[in-house]
Amino acid sequence: MNITEIARKLKIPTNELREKLPQLGLGYGKNAVKVNDREAQRIVEAWNEMKRRERMTSKRDEQLSRGVAQKAGDKPVAERTVELPAVMTVRDFAAMIDVPIAKVMRELMKNGILASLNERIDFETASIVSGDLGVAATAQIAKAGDSEQDIGVLRLSEMLAGELQTDLEPRPPIIVVMGHVDHGKTKILDAIRKTNVMESEAGGITQHIGAYQVVRKEKLITFIDTPGHEAFTVMRSRGAKVADIAILVVAADDGVQPQTKEAVDIIKAAGLPYIVALNKIDKPDANPERVKGQLAELNLLPEEWGGKTMILPVSAKTGQGMDELLDALLLVNEMEQEKIVANPKRRAAGTIIESHIDKGEGPVATALIQAGTLRRGDTIGIRGSMFGRVRFMKDWRGESVDVAAPSMPVKILGFKVSPAVGDVIEVPEDEKSLLKIRKSVKSAVESTVSSIAKPESSKEGKQLLNIMLRADVLGSLEAVLGMLEKIKHDAVGVEVVAKGLGNVTDADVDKAEATKSILYAFDVKPTSTAEALARDKNVEVLQFQVIYKLFEDILVRLQKLLPNEQIITEMGKIEVLALFKKLDKGAVIGGKILGDKIRVGNKLRILRASVSTGDMEVVGEGEIVKLQAGKQNVKEVSGGSECGIEYFGRTKIEVGDILETYFEESKTRILQIDGVDLR
Repeated sequence: MNITEIARKLKIPTNELREKLPQLGLGYGKNAVKVNDREAQRIVEAWNEMKRRERMTSKRDEQLSRGVAQKAGDKPVAERTVELPAVMTVRDFAAMIDVPIAKVMRELMKNGILASLNERIDFETASIVSGDLGVAATAQIAKAGDSEQDIGVLRLSEMLAGELQTDLEPRPPIIVVMGHVDHGKTKILDAIRKTNVMESEAGGITQHIGAYQVVRKEKLITFIDTPGHEAFTVMRSRGAKVADIAILVVAADDGVQPQTKEAVDIIKAAGLPYIVALNKIDKPDANPERVKGQLAELNLLPEEWGGKTMILPVSAKTGQGMDELLDALLLVNEMEQEKIVANPKRRAAGTIIESHIDKGEGPVATALIQAGTLRRGDTIGIRGSMFGRVRFMKDWRGESVDVAAPSMPVKILGFKVSPAVGDVIEVPEDEKSLLKIRKSVKSAVESTVSSIAKPESSKEGKQLLNIMLRADVLGSLEAVLGMLEKIKHDAVGVEVVAKGLGNVTDADVDKAEATKSILYAFDVKPTSTAEALARDKNVEVLQFQVIYKLFEDILVRLQKLLPNEQIITEMGKIEVLALFKKLDKGAVIGGKILGDKIRVGNKLRILRASVSTGDMEVVGEGEIVKLQAGKQNVKEVSGGSECGIEYFGRTKIEVGDILETYFEESKTRILQIDGVDLR
């Protein structure tokens, strides 16, 4: 039989077999061509034995490295290489390198960069940070259309910065309200607007971004209400980017919380002037001085302590301090008046802050006009494509308007396709220059930036939970995806099979059955036929109205998927001195204990000197069944002693072998996700 036939039998390339023939210890060199059938069988057996030993050596190396890592309280970091674009957001960067966002932001801060989740960083910065996190970065070759969103943002910046001073006029200040969940942001706006929106908010948490205007001392003020829960980090960050002044709401009884610190980081990164509203001052357990001390630790030193931070005690419940808060905003507006201006006579441009599909009205979006004046009948362009024409506009009270001036939030009807939250809209000079909406133009849902689409390499070897998402509006869908992107774990993960807006349909149920997915419906319901179909096909359709409840359900399911952790504890070594008795599945041997003690039940690796190289290599595995010291059966033997050992295993032990012993135990793992706080 020639070497080529043997290689075919082993299912390996002929060149690979020739290269390793000398290592088999059978006396054949690389140039061997033909052998008899008996020698061919010896080559096959020797090859399989070599591969078995290589596998056991690899297993031993992995166990030893895992044991060292567990002892050090960390997991081994594999060096990886990823391609990164020239510019990316912090959120996308964390997804690309598959590292928790909290860890990425900590590393950025170590390098002197204070950036919010949607802040853009360049490749040079990202490559330095990724290197510190054990991931090598290479520059990605730019593709046409990759940075359309960036182009829109840059275009808006150019428009706002390129106006002649003589054309600029004062505009209403845009106020963003930020702070920790349940600290009373929406109630403060409720007290200011004298309208009640809290009743429609599930769990007391604002579910969608909204914008409102109020009048104080004959001056208009625009408020952006960013949702308070951790799920809405992206929306809060985006809100800060279009605002002029921030109100940081802190509860006087609860003090500074994780999202308070996050809001401070976003405000500072955006360079916004701000006021601190110390809410719930009417509560018996309110402690303003303690909270001021906590704020001082964040470098927000109160004015009365010699600092520059304006801290106003308010109560949204009783209305105390509301007038003072509005007056303080007008004061800051006067101080920043040179920056809070716009040209109302130019073509309109602004940012989409809410988007959804209405059954009766079709695609609908709320835009905050930042430059120019938007009029009914104007053509709307986004990313160089024609997205529709303004058929109808409503102000925040639902009243019809024909024009929308700078700083005015307005609901727009007339879109052909739903825009994405954060899209920059613009009225073009020449509408004929806009591309027509084609199938290639992605819908709002498809263009929603979501780092949940992880690289395939990061999913290998993981237990994945397949889910499908349906939400009422784009803001909610983006918020759920933003929450899911926090799930970075080495053993389990979430695979978003499909996502969309509107009620759950029959097609969704069919797809969920085919992909073995759980259907999550946020603030939407399955149709009657879809509900019946889900029962017939045994597909889980879960409905939620509060995002962190949905997230908790996913975490519970991931915990069930999480495999137990195998803990490897290295014990002593045994030098085989004598072979007393051969057994059907093992042997009785005599040996000397080297290093640490050994115990009954320990598993062992059999190491033997290689004939060709003299190096110790793993030739087999087994387990210690009995230990005998003198004539007594014992449970363990200390290092330095000699003893008798009954070994269970297939490999025949020889005098001179070294037996490495170790203890392996299975431990239930608790799912821990960096940066997740379900408080």
